[in-house]
Amino acid sequence: MAGTTVPRGHSRLVPATSTMKNMVAALRSTRGLSQGELAEAMGVSRQTINSIERGRYDPSLPLALALARFFATSVEALFDDTGHP
Repeated sequence: MAGTTVPRGHSRLVPATSTMKNMVAALRSTRGLSQGELAEAMGVSRQTINSIERGRYDPSLPLALALARFFATSVEALFDDTGHP
């Protein structure tokens, strides 16, 4: 990806290197939001939200913080890398 630019508000997706469980889908669903609506609120694509929810990609630190703030929780509560759901 050298030499490519990332549009403002978007981040490059980095493939997940560990099994990171997260509560994004559950919290999004509880709020009655679609992936697209959450993506718009976060300034990312719907595909980014889908990839995070499916555990295919781990979010950047700024996006993880933004998601935690949006859902009024901590990053540690939202994302779990210990293998426990």
